[in-house]
Amino acid sequence: MAHAATAGRWPGARMTLVVAGREIRDQMRDWRILTPILILTLFFPALMNFTAAQAVSFVDRYGAPIIGERLVPFLLMVVGFFPISISLVIALESFAGERERLSLEPLLATPLTNAQLYLGKMIASAVAPLTAAYAGIGVYMLGLWIQIQWRPSASLLLQVLLLTTAQAVVMVSGAVVISSQTTSVRAANLLSSFIIIPVSQLIIAESLVMFWGRYQVLWGIVLALVVIAVLLARMGLHLFSRENLLGREIDLLDVRWVRRTLVDGFRAGARTPGEWYRGVFTLTLRRLAAPLAVVSLLLVLAVFLGAGQSRIFPIPSALLQFDKLDASLEPQLRELGLLSGAGALWVWSNNVRALALATLLGAFTFGVLGVVLLMVPVALVGYIAANAAVAGKSAVLFVAALVLPHGVLEVPAAMLAGAAILQLGMSLVALPRGRSVGESWLLAWADWARVWLGLVLPLLALAALVETLVTPRLALLLLGGR
Repeated sequence: MAHAATAGRWPGARMTLVVAGREIRDQMRDWRILTPILILTLFFPALMNFTAAQAVSFVDRYGAPIIGERLVPFLLMVVGFFPISISLVIALESFAGERERLSLEPLLATPLTNAQLYLGKMIASAVAPLTAAYAGIGVYMLGLWIQIQWRPSASLLLQVLLLTTAQAVVMVSGAVVISSQTTSVRAANLLSSFIIIPVSQLIIAESLVMFWGRYQVLWGIVLALVVIAVLLARMGLHLFSRENLLGREIDLLDVRWVRRTLVDGFRAGARTPGEWYRGVFTLTLRRLAAPLAVVSLLLVLAVFLGAGQSRIFPIPSALLQFDKLDASLEPQLRELGLLSGAGALWVWSNNVRALALATLLGAFTFGVLGVVLLMVPVALVGYIAANAAVAGKSAVLFVAALVLPHGVLEVPAAMLAGAAILQLGMSLVALPRGRSVGESWLLAWADWARVWLGLVLPLLALAALVETLVTPRLALLLLGGR
């Protein structure tokens, strides 16, 4: 009855479920899929039960129960993650595998819409691994209750279930995109590293959060995963094309076309350096207007987030005493490398490396991690300024002395870099009409290079000079004796 009611309200949903049902039936007949699912559902939770019991016994013996308390919830998350790793294999097979088995053409010839076909494949790729993950979590919890009488809180269990689900959807969404854009399973498996590496790093981050006991951070991770999953699903639907699936015979890398597209995008029709620089302001910055506004709002939000943390993690007032600053500290500043050109070069290279890392992270996360990395130092400024205000110091004077001199150059450079990173990440989601995925991504890289060479690197160089030659002297002048 529920299925009929759903089909009545959303006619397209019925056909989507038909496609998903067909895929699931095929999976249930494949022993290569069923065997690892059964092993990870039954054997792996039992192994984790044994590991958790031994770990709790060991740490209790040496008086460190806190480690056992944090290890058991972490293993609960691991038990849920390993079965959903199978979803990557199933999703990579969804289009590329059927193409190799010559069973894709009849499916594409049906009156199904692109959305019904694509979403049906996605649902089918996630159902079996998620079912195994939930079952594995249940087996693990049952074993722990029998052995050490441990059970998770309702909040922790909900977090683990949501994390497991969100991670599965992200992996499936990304893998189906790859499968629909490649011509062979081998090519899809090679490209799957773009999913495996970020997800493995995410698991490491989640383990640190759980061992630290900051379980509230997991809600933010769940939200970020949901956003990425929606973006991946939207990108997959936008890119999905029956004509491309049927017409593309082999994946070719046209190096000349790549070079020509990058060079033409970088030059943007300019014939002289002056024309090129004017184009950076008139063309490139105009294209970056929307992402620049988003980054600006996020950086303002970061200041308030950092200031809010000052109430939770206050800095001892003894560390915020500026009345001992005076001109006698100048020789010590010189020993630290400040007040010199070499110090400016060091600061500039550090800032360039940080923004390059943000670019690398943002390129594979739709700009999300890149912008988050840019928010961290801004949040730190808000955190220290708020602590200074609590200690009876002037937060405005603190910012004016230690941040503002070079910040008027460094912050705009970070905003421009963040906007270019966000555009780079979103270029795969919102393709302009008439452009391919590769062309859109290459042109976004060209805009990134134009902004970096024309604005970001010069602004960072000037900011580094001010930060090493001007800011320390101004800080001694404004804060000394207060």
